[in-house]
Amino acid sequence: MKYESIFSLLEKTTATNQKKVALGMKTLWGWNEFTYKGLSLLAERLGAYLINDLQIPKGEKLAILSESLPEYGVCVFGSVLAGLTIVPLDNKLTIYELTSILSSCEPTVLMTSSKNYKKAQELQSKIPSIKHIILMEASEYECENTPSLYSIPANYSAKWRRRPLHDTALIIYTSGTTGAPKGVQTTYKNMLAQMYGMRKVLKSMMPKNKEMRLLSILPMNHLFEMTVGFFTMLTHGYSVYYTSSLKPKDILDIMQEKKIRFMVTVPAFLKLLKSYFESEISKKSAMYKMIFNIKYHLAAFMPFYIRRLMFRTIHRLYGKHFFGYISGGAPLDPIVGAWFKRIGVRIFQGYGLSETSPVVSMCNNPNQDNMRSVGPILDSYEAKIDSETGELLVKGPSVMKGYYGRQDLTDEVLEADGWFHTGDIAEIRNGLLYITGRIKNMIVLSGGKKVFPEEVETVLQQSDKFAEVCVVGMPKAGGEKDGCEEIVAVIVPTEEVINSYSNFDEVETAVHKEVKSLSLQLASYKRPINIVVRQTGLPRTATSKVKRKEVKALLAECGK
Repeated sequence: MKYESIFSLLEKTTATNQKKVALGMKTLWGWNEFTYKGLSLLAERLGAYLINDLQIPKGEKLAILSESLPEYGVCVFGSVLAGLTIVPLDNKLTIYELTSILSSCEPTVLMTSSKNYKKAQELQSKIPSIKHIILMEASEYECENTPSLYSIPANYSAKWRRRPLHDTALIIYTSGTTGAPKGVQTTYKNMLAQMYGMRKVLKSMMPKNKEMRLLSILPMNHLFEMTVGFFTMLTHGYSVYYTSSLKPKDILDIMQEKKIRFMVTVPAFLKLLKSYFESEISKKSAMYKMIFNIKYHLAAFMPFYIRRLMFRTIHRLYGKHFFGYISGGAPLDPIVGAWFKRIGVRIFQGYGLSETSPVVSMCNNPNQDNMRSVGPILDSYEAKIDSETGELLVKGPSVMKGYYGRQDLTDEVLEADGWFHTGDIAEIRNGLLYITGRIKNMIVLSGGKKVFPEEVETVLQQSDKFAEVCVVGMPKAGGEKDGCEEIVAVIVPTEEVINSYSNFDEVETAVHKEVKSLSLQLASYKRPINIVVRQTGLPRTATSKVKRKEVKALLAECGK
């Protein structure tokens, strides 16, 4: 397939949507919004500065250290115009972790938000390759050696640098990388193939509405946000809004004010929002709760538009215009997905990896009832299941170029003929993809039986008493099974459960009882041997995935 260049796409989109809001975010001083024309002009200003004033050679790297801001888009498009490779950084990483990453990719320019300026300064002192720091906002830190996007010369022209499709556009480092960083090289062709693949999916998902507005809470250093929530949505002429708050009430207020139509999010937020709605309902009168429960059960037999009418009080909180979510970054709890669908809110679940740019599959059928599936595989991919291991392998134009500077690691997952090993155990049934576990998470018991923790977690997550669930394998010390793994369930109860007992011993007893009851749904060898109850949340990545290694380290420290 012949792909149109990023340049052509941006030019066409800007020409068609000049006065429409492209990117926006609420600040203490009101709304910070860029029209498509304004975004284009500021990106040209940055691109010209990088080429003419700083004379950064084509192909050099520009790193971005920032939370999600409208100015982030300026940095991305300005870098594209200047022919640079973009390295989006997780601003929640430590100096140690960031030093490791930047030592690997050696950027020449570091763009930073004001909040991260001090960290950027420290990184420049440690990384010799960083010659220039540019602030993304007008700031008190601006000076001659550290300009901002708004103080650089007002020059909007230069000889823009077009690069071949096989060139690296982005280097994405997985969150929490230390020691030997692993940077995924995403090419222009990877990105374009992803955008074209998602175009067909979005056409079947989205309502016919020229004023399409979306809200995204994913960090821009996450490839799902970069290629889907950012590039793909902007090439469709949509308006993308960001928020600094993850509180359900604040997010619902933004949805109302900006007439948000849909949202790009992660499963952890959907679970939080469901709990928020349920908490609000619990405060109502007994009659209200009874009527809600009756409507909830009846809604299963109703068409979707009737469900929206039945639960119009909830839809008013959304602002009446909202119709659904795109969920990615982690597995969606089927119970959470089913709850939203029952009240008339669609959820389109996707699956992918950074190495696949990232979407491999996406639910594109608004009427799909199976919340355990991650939808059909995109047309641009070939897919197969390894007959021996059950691993999903994919091949297509969105598969990465390789890990930056790590051919050894690339060869471990990418075959010479283009087949990529996802590391996920999967099934394909009736054209739909089901992810059932990760090879590296697999627990091998003493008798040789294999258990995937995700399967056990799905059963335990049925409980409304548990806020968080993580299942891991821990080596047993001593006895005949010394060194063999045992199944350990780590549970964080909800605040309601914790507050309903007089002491934590009683909480633990209640949790143990609940786990054992739910575990009866599993084969005996899959049931947790050890149950650990925590009052504090589990360690998570920027996209809310549980860090299993850190959970295991915590268990090892306390001798569990």
